[in-house]
Amino acid sequence: MDTQTRHALKGDKFAQATQTSVTWLSGHRSGVVRGVVTLAVIVILLVGAGVFVSVNSSAANAALGAAMDTYSSPLAIPGAPPENGIYATAAERAKAANLQFQAVAEKYGWLPEGSKARYFAGVTDAELGRSGPAETELKAAADAWDHNLSNLAKLALAGLYHQTNRDAQAIDLYNAIVAKPSVTVSAAVAQLDLADLYAGSGKRDMARVLWAKVKDTDKDGAAGSLAAQKLAGQ
Repeated sequence: MDTQTRHALKGDKFAQATQTSVTWLSGHRSGVVRGVVTLAVIVILLVGAGVFVSVNSSAANAALGAAMDTYSSPLAIPGAPPENGIYATAAERAKAANLQFQAVAEKYGWLPEGSKARYFAGVTDAELGRSGPAETELKAAADAWDHNLSNLAKLALAGLYHQTNRDAQAIDLYNAIVAKPSVTVSAAVAQLDLADLYAGSGKRDMARVLWAKVKDTDKDGAAGSLAAQKLAGQ
């Protein structure tokens, strides 16, 4: 077969393939258009959702930062003249920060910053003696997907339960943390708090068992050192 003939055949095949494609497109034009439009809409929605989350996350982070600034602001020196941003008492500061944390939690509860705000709202509620609201906020934070935040909330909630004479619930939470510790709350920290609960309720033997366990498992750490001091003081 000569070169000219081969080129002619290739041309015919290309023409046939092109004609077939055109024919298929003609018969499925509406479906193709719908597919392209649907894909374009999905892309637009994904981009829009990404921008929406990014903008709200930045705003939530700024609002949470402002609340944290309030919570960590200095207290007034006794006898000093009043200053903006300086609070006379820790309770006054906690009250101001609590309002900000609540606002962040309500507006951005669907974001990680909102969950963190709930934790701090619960902590400040507890500082202000509002055990009911504190329990509500800490329970919500304890259910967060962030295990580090969840354990912090469980630790604070266990302390609240102990203060309100619900030691059985507090013990359950301490043991839950020991079973699944995190970077923010180690098993040793939960065991020390649980040991203090036992010691405070007259169960010295159970407290000593925990102190000894922490002392052995955290020999070079702060928790182990504290546990050794507790044992020596018995």
